[in-house]
Amino acid sequence: MPPTLFPLAGPQRLSRRTFLAGSASFAAAALLSTHARGAVATAPKFPAYPFSLGVASGDPLPDGVVLWTRLAPKPLEPAGGMPPEAVEVSWQIADDEAMTRIVQSGTARATPEWSHSVHIEVSGLRPDRWYWYRFKVGTELSPTGRTRTAPPAGSLPARLRFAFASCQHYETGLFTAYDHLAREDLDLVVHLGDYIYEGAAADNRVRRHNSPEIVQLDDYRARYALYKSDPALQRAHASAPWIVTWDDHEVCNNYAGDHSGSKRQAHAAYLLRRAAAYQAYFEHMPLRRSALPHGPDMLLYRDLSFGRLAHFHVLDTRQYRTPQPQGDGLKPPSPVLLDPQGTLMGDRQRDWLFTGLERSPASWNVLAQQIMVARVDKTAGPDVKYSMDQWPGYEFERRRLLRHFADKKIKNPVVLTGDIHSDWANELIADFDQLDSQSVATEFVGTSISSGGDGSDAPKARAHLTAENPFVKYFNNERGYVRCELTPQQWRTDYRTVPFVTKPGAPLNTRASFIVESGRPILNRV
Repeated sequence: MPPTLFPLAGPQRLSRRTFLAGSASFAAAALLSTHARGAVATAPKFPAYPFSLGVASGDPLPDGVVLWTRLAPKPLEPAGGMPPEAVEVSWQIADDEAMTRIVQSGTARATPEWSHSVHIEVSGLRPDRWYWYRFKVGTELSPTGRTRTAPPAGSLPARLRFAFASCQHYETGLFTAYDHLAREDLDLVVHLGDYIYEGAAADNRVRRHNSPEIVQLDDYRARYALYKSDPALQRAHASAPWIVTWDDHEVCNNYAGDHSGSKRQAHAAYLLRRAAAYQAYFEHMPLRRSALPHGPDMLLYRDLSFGRLAHFHVLDTRQYRTPQPQGDGLKPPSPVLLDPQGTLMGDRQRDWLFTGLERSPASWNVLAQQIMVARVDKTAGPDVKYSMDQWPGYEFERRRLLRHFADKKIKNPVVLTGDIHSDWANELIADFDQLDSQSVATEFVGTSISSGGDGSDAPKARAHLTAENPFVKYFNNERGYVRCELTPQQWRTDYRTVPFVTKPGAPLNTRASFIVESGRPILNRV
């Protein structure tokens, strides 16, 4: 008998402890079921093409990578149009695009408990190599994806080229930027969150969500299916391995740890919602088994290396944070922001990060995370206001991070940020109360893929923000992504933008480029 969801008491009586205990048992049983013996459909008949959501790969290691797909012949229907039974899926990985030189192959079970998603953790591959992969179920073949392994741990590669992106609201714009990204010669893609948006369908937008606000597991699954049905997003996933982390809209806007931030939702009901959101996220991302969710908990922070050239510290600034101390929005500075109990990362993640930074042998230490670290005053004139949902709302921990960069002499820390639908280039100075203090790190903030609709070059806003905040070296309000190229000696960032997303065919522009020399955390515009 397949595992079933544990019985739930009424939502007001559900405690986090009983939730976690039950969900941990379910997750373990469901995962084991993918390897257990039992009835498995080996030659199923589908009402439509089962690989409608494409393929993806992620979290590359020197000897392997994760391969992903999900069977969904009718992706927007409950269960994706799949029967309530396990299905055998075969996979192949080759070292040529024509798939004539197969280097590994195997089978896996796609089960209804995990929405017939498949996560293959391939190992035994050669390091620093391009590979191609595909899946087969019955007589149906998936599209072919391209991926690559990381270089050997002790090597020093000559170059790494990757792009990072975030914030892809389906309703407010087309994913044109992903078509351009898929044509770049990239080793990696890093996604910094807001992969989906949880809101209800709205009228008079470019496209339309497929339901009211999502709350239940099937709702989240259908929303991911809607987004992943986009051809441009599928091409971007198939072009290179992805490293992913989430922000808030994968659950609900500006949530903080165990607090939804909404008075409309009881705490126990919110835990159920977070558990559903986390499971759907895992089901749709190329993540390893170590990220398997247990109810409303999921271990997402992790590190990945590109030899000794770059070490990626992937953060989760949502799951463990304390509530915003002054609520949401822009607020003036207050002593409450220096509360040492206020945290974005939580003690365990912060200790892991600090230890990893100190031990890293890499030329560049990259923090792949969600929200802006620079303390930007966003009001004109003498008034000062900071964003409470970003690092300045947790000023004690923000200062502690910058102090760690300086005191421990962390080599070339670079922060990658998403969230706010605009491009920024910031020098992270040691003391933001002393605007002439030295820079200890750099921060590149990427705009949205489509969230916010058509943007603009925003010269007036740029002039205001850079005048109020001299450590801000660039601002732009168009849509797009950020491309980065690393060598042992320097880091180059190109802000790649499209002028519109409300209609197809937008061209790609490079609005600004910056170089950071190794050992000098200063932004040099080129």
